[in-house]
Amino acid sequence: MGGHGTVAADRLEELTVDEDFIAAGGHPPHVHAFHQFLYVPIGRIVVTAREREHELTPSVALWIPAGVWHSARFDSDSLIAVEDFDAGLHALPYTEATTVNATAEQRRLLLARMRSSEVSEDDPAVFAALCAAHRDCLPLPQPTSRAASTVARELARTPADPRTATEWAEDLYTSSTSLRRAFRTETGLAFSEWRTRLRLNHSLELLGQGHLVGVVAARVGFVSTNGYILAFRRHFGQTPGAYTKRSVDSYAAVG
Repeated sequence: MGGHGTVAADRLEELTVDEDFIAAGGHPPHVHAFHQFLYVPIGRIVVTAREREHELTPSVALWIPAGVWHSARFDSDSLIAVEDFDAGLHALPYTEATTVNATAEQRRLLLARMRSSEVSEDDPAVFAALCAAHRDCLPLPQPTSRAASTVARELARTPADPRTATEWAEDLYTSSTSLRRAFRTETGLAFSEWRTRLRLNHSLELLGQGHLVGVVAARVGFVSTNGYILAFRRHFGQTPGAYTKRSVDSYAAVG
């Protein structure tokens, strides 16, 4: 992604312009000499770096360290916030492109900077605040075949969608066997595990907003609060309540 400018229009980069740089459907492979933080307040972007895909949504951001080649594809209506930081001045704790859960406070900071026509570039305070984002988002490779990618997009928009693989297959005029095979082959995950990871990733945003665990469980599609807690503990090694406390304590320490 290109760097940001000094006016509001440059900070709210609509990814349907800059035709000399954007390939059909996304950015071609490129590399920066600076660290870059990407956040998508509207839409969905998939960034590929070193043969690994990273999905960005309004709750999941991405750090791209200096020197890491990457490309991107995106929804036509996506908007993106870009923050660039001098690699010689800022020590990034990551050496690979890394998805992070953007907290509510960080999202407010980024949106305020996008709206402002007068913001400081390469701001150490902004770097520190963005580095407080937790590296907790579960890896979620994206399927590429037509039916599976359609399911992935719809679930990203509505994680609580209760349709089973069989029901999705019926709606998309394909077989459940083909759909399940596509998820397994293209993402390395069974459909049920892929959906669980997506729901857990989305739940991080809601926890960060202060919602009760039971409310979060229902909003992302878990049948029971206990089932959500068990899945959360299995994947993150702690309960949702413990995660929320850690997030609050971490942000307070940065502030």
